[in-house]
Amino acid sequence: MTESISMFQVISENFFVPLASPNKTIYWECLGKLFSVMNHQLSFGVERDILVQELVYYFDQSQAVSMGEEDFDARSSRDKANWMLRRLEYYGWLEVETDKSYVQRASFKDYAVKIMKTLLEIQEGRQIEYQGYIYTIYSLVRGSTENPGIVLLSILENTDMLITGLKNLNSGIKHYIDELTRYKTPAEIMDVLFNDYMENIVDKAYHRLLTSDNVSKFRPEIVERLERWGKSPSYVEKAGAEIAGIREIGTDQAKELVYQYIHEIVDAFRNMDEILAEINRKNTQYQKAAINRAKFFLIGGEDVRGQLKEILSAVNETINEAQMELGGIYRIAFLDEMIRLYSSSVLDERSLYVPVAGKKQFQPVELLESPPDAKLRQEKLRRMMEKMEQVLNPAKINSYVQQCMKGRSQMQASELPLATPEDFVRMIYVRLYGQRKNMSYRVKAGQETEVSGYRFRDFMICRKPGKNET
Repeated sequence: MTESISMFQVISENFFVPLASPNKTIYWECLGKLFSVMNHQLSFGVERDILVQELVYYFDQSQAVSMGEEDFDARSSRDKANWMLRRLEYYGWLEVETDKSYVQRASFKDYAVKIMKTLLEIQEGRQIEYQGYIYTIYSLVRGSTENPGIVLLSILENTDMLITGLKNLNSGIKHYIDELTRYKTPAEIMDVLFNDYMENIVDKAYHRLLTSDNVSKFRPEIVERLERWGKSPSYVEKAGAEIAGIREIGTDQAKELVYQYIHEIVDAFRNMDEILAEINRKNTQYQKAAINRAKFFLIGGEDVRGQLKEILSAVNETINEAQMELGGIYRIAFLDEMIRLYSSSVLDERSLYVPVAGKKQFQPVELLESPPDAKLRQEKLRRMMEKMEQVLNPAKINSYVQQCMKGRSQMQASELPLATPEDFVRMIYVRLYGQRKNMSYRVKAGQETEVSGYRFRDFMICRKPGKNET
């Protein structure tokens, strides 16, 4: 059994100091420029003078701010560049070697290369391509079994990255739900819903996961072939021999790993529905929460709902301005004038307590039959039908879009009617329902526009092939 190794036995203890210092922005920009230069070479080793020239150009630029180091600002750009290379070497990011020609070559350390790639992916906001992992797994299980051990390890690695990506997507939606309370106006809520959330979550990842990257298309064959491998003694023998050589372990232990890896992969694919269902549930929850919060801010009037909205908004505004905790609601002065609560230490007939009444003899009362008021009944029925007509659902939105398109194959959302707030609400639902598979249209995000006083990101409404008007 191999002894566990501490991370700081591999990485220098002060490795992360540059990115945690007050000058982290300058350190990161220098690391990015050096990595870009080295990344275009045959290896990550580059002549030190070339790297110095790259940093000299950087420090010559006006945006290269002061680092606050002793005498740093007084140095020339070349001195600053050499100083930066020495510091990065000291912190364990770079290593400098001298070849037989006495030329110094600098290169990123192997672990620094991995960390730089990860940090650059985070900075650029790169989204995981689920389809790439699924296709890779699918191709490997259907391909040749010349090297079964290596193939099995590749399938295990791609499955782990696929599951990790799905969990990250799940966490990303939860992050947006948690952040929703930060937005205070309907405009801010709709902006983050239609621009940020739709672009980064729905359009980039969630929609593909339900269509082109759908796991269900490939899962049955992947699981069936893996289970067949696990039941084949010859496969287990050959794969175990390969893994034993790769991992430098005994053959029997390697065979156990083969069974373990196959079980883990099959189990991951079978339990994937739970993650997908959770992602779908959270996506629906986020959209409902965003719309309900926007509706809350749009409610107005003299009725009970409007008054409660004004009270709660005032309480929320006061708490945010005073930076109170939730318990601080009891210290808000104007609430004392609205609600008066008192305690009673003695219970009597005048208190809220109602004494238990004794048994009384029941005296039946004759029920008088009276004909229903037909006019009142029709009025209530009319109000109920009006209320039901105002409820928006996918079928109504589908019909509304087809009616507005008038036979065209596509149209801009800005061409939809926008005369009333109800028209704008319909547009919101057109954008939301456009991601569903059973709708007769789909949407593509466009540029920001303003129509009839409503400012929003326009989108193209396209009729799906083979969908007739409803």
